Amino acid sequence: MKKLNVCMISGSFEYDSRKSLKIFQKYLAENYPLIETELIIYQDEDDNPSLRILESTDVIMIFTRRIRISGKNLERLQKYCQTGKPIVGIRTASHAYENWLDFDTHVLGGSYQGHFGHGPISQVEIVESQMGHSILEGISNFEAFGSLYKNPSNAADTTTLMTAKTNQGHCQPVTWIRERQVGENVSRVFYTSLGHQDDFHITSFLQMLANAIFWTTRQ
Repeated sequence: MKKLNVCMISGSFEYDSRKSLKIFQKYLAENYPLIETELIIYQDEDDNPSLRILESTDVIMIFTRRIRISGKNLERLQKYCQTGKPIVGIRTASHAYENWLDFDTHVLGGSYQGHFGHGPISQVEIVESQMGHSILEGISNFEAFGSLYKNPSNAADTTTLMTAKTNQGHCQPVTWIRERQVGENVSRVFYTSLGHQDDFHITSFLQMLANAIFWTTRQ
């Protein structure tokens, strides 16, 4: 495996994404020393740190919620996505940037329509037909925390890897991938609607994110 540069972007304050991504940074450092990480942290929704690093990173991991960037940094993000580079999205990435809400449908292939009530634990299960996928290597079914997101009509070119079901009977896709032609490149995108603080203490969840980095970068 060659060295990989991962740019993590934190700005989901409800889910304490800064702390959660630091947990994942530690997991990568302990298990995959050839992965180097850079953590960009939004201090509030109007913060606007430079995204120049997107010009040289191998993959971005987005965990933000309704950040109101504009101008040059929004252009950098859009250019990164529009050239078909690897993307990993976590939970509120479905509504990551207030000035680019189409990111969910156009890039992730999602269809975020809010969430079911807070409280119930979800039973996360691998889709049987996808059990051999590399993102699911070393992963077992697990219980996830946080409300279950509604994504009723994802893009036709997405492939669901995992679903989750609450004890009230609600069932939704919670992990999917997308491959699509973007110019001369075939873009690889991974998204999971999981990502509650407690999910980052589940080994299968952390391993899934690590596997997603390798899959999106074709490692």
